[in-house]
Amino acid sequence: MIVIMGAAGATGGATLRSLTALGAPSRALSRDPARLAAGLDERTLALTEPFPADAADPASLRTAFHGAHQLFLTMANSPDQVHHELNAIDAALDCGVEHIVKVSAPAAEPDSPVAVSRGHHLIEERLRSSDVTTTVLRPYAFMQKLLLLAPGIAAAGVVHGATGSARCNYVDVRDIGDLAADVLTRPDLAGRTYPLTGGRAYSHPELTALLGELLGRPVRYVDLAPAELHAHLVARAGMPDWLAAHVVEIQRLAVVRRETPDGSYTLATGRSPRTLEAFLQEHLHRFR
Repeated sequence: MIVIMGAAGATGGATLRSLTALGAPSRALSRDPARLAAGLDERTLALTEPFPADAADPASLRTAFHGAHQLFLTMANSPDQVHHELNAIDAALDCGVEHIVKVSAPAAEPDSPVAVSRGHHLIEERLRSSDVTTTVLRPYAFMQKLLLLAPGIAAAGVVHGATGSARCNYVDVRDIGDLAADVLTRPDLAGRTYPLTGGRAYSHPELTALLGELLGRPVRYVDLAPAELHAHLVARAGMPDWLAAHVVEIQRLAVVRRETPDGSYTLATGRSPRTLEAFLQEHLHRFR
């Protein structure tokens, strides 16, 4: 049995759909399984067992992991993420889970300039200290997060950031889901660490130029100092302080550590990653 934790989120949902495409059944955990089930298409629901569980409740996790052999572990970034993921790992180990696929982050190191990545390092260390087979996925920025820029682009043709001319890696969450499903159904792919990117890295000026070309009107990039971007995200985008700080840290990481595409996805799957241009074309109506 494959258990999907975070099934209602972007990567968990993508993995669930990719497993369905492979005909692989799974148990999808949610604090509200009825709501999760209501959002699944008929084919996915036929192969999925929505199941109640809460990462803050270890007893519910042990019940959910009963009889499971593999766990796909992904959770949204939050101040409680490390505590909740360690709860899940401990419960999975108690229940005899044999393989854990964890969605981590770039620069998951003890001295990482990104606080969330330091948290992922702690979680990875817990997995490495156990006997469980561990596969780590380290995706870069999700293409889907670019949709958060759509209102500002539609209204004013402006994107704000703090990356200067540094290039950023982007990856489609559907590629994360596809690789995760392959790892969960192909033992030969397990036990490795996979950085995940698209086929090309883009600077913000290159991104806005591409959007302008696709939209047929100018899109402008406004480069801000990190403190200015943080204030903008809190005041104008309504982000909580910790999330705004995370966004700024991620953008500054691209400045201090040059980002280039990684071929791990293609080597593992034999497929090319989805392109940013195709993603923007697919969602272009959101930016108009």
